[in-house]
Amino acid sequence: MVKGYSILYVDDEDQLRFLVKNQLSSEGFNVDTADDGDTALDMMKQKSYDVVLLDIRMPRLNGLEVLKEMKKRKTTSRTIMLTGVDDLAVALEAVKSGAIDYLTKPYELENLMRSILRVIG
Repeated sequence: MVKGYSILYVDDEDQLRFLVKNQLSSEGFNVDTADDGDTALDMMKQKSYDVVLLDIRMPRLNGLEVLKEMKKRKTTSRTIMLTGVDDLAVALEAVKSGAIDYLTKPYELENLMRSILRVIG
């Protein structure tokens, strides 16, 4: 059902990147990871992703800055914010900047999968 879809997961937490990559890979997704926004933007220049999962608080470029740059570049990837920031104002800013969904950590795999499946249609 999801075979062939590619996801870029961007988060500065090593263990969480490893966990999410393993969980989503076991669901059939092709998953790449980046530990900061600059690296993620460089990766998006090289490869197209169906879904980008973005944390907000990261070194150098934060998730909202990455999201705005993606919009500026007219990146076609659908973006889901997956973050520890549980703030309605930040969530609204993310959606206004192009995020399709906003999930807070800790997350449940079932909710993350539901969100991903919804955005890939």
